[in-house]
Amino acid sequence: MTVTVYVCTTCRREDDPADGPRGGATLAAALAAGNEAAGSPVAVVPVECLSVCKRPVTIGFAAPGKWTYVYGDFAPDAADAILSAAAQYADAPDGLIPWRERPEHLKRGVVARLPPVLPLPEAAE
Repeated sequence: MTVTVYVCTTCRREDDPADGPRGGATLAAALAAGNEAAGSPVAVVPVECLSVCKRPVTIGFAAPGKWTYVYGDFAPDAADAILSAAAQYADAPDGLIPWRERPEHLKRGVVARLPPVLPLPEAAE
């Protein structure tokens, strides 16, 4: 099963240079490069905004039938930790990584947890 890692590329950290790349874009590039090197079943998807501007840099994990997680406050050099956590997420049947097994940042960086998308009930006729 493919896990999607969404990365907000518009996220700017306070220490990002005004005329340089944003932390989110830097992290997205590092995730794509690390993912390609590992040949993992993770799809890194850069997105323009995850609307968590007060917690840059923001990412999300999603997969069919699993809980979706949004995490904030990542450093642009966190690609290896995120890809490792994405593998844990992929291995968890429902996307729930046991608390003790989570990387430290995933214990404290949670912004939101959304239930799996369910099929809409058929309209009553």
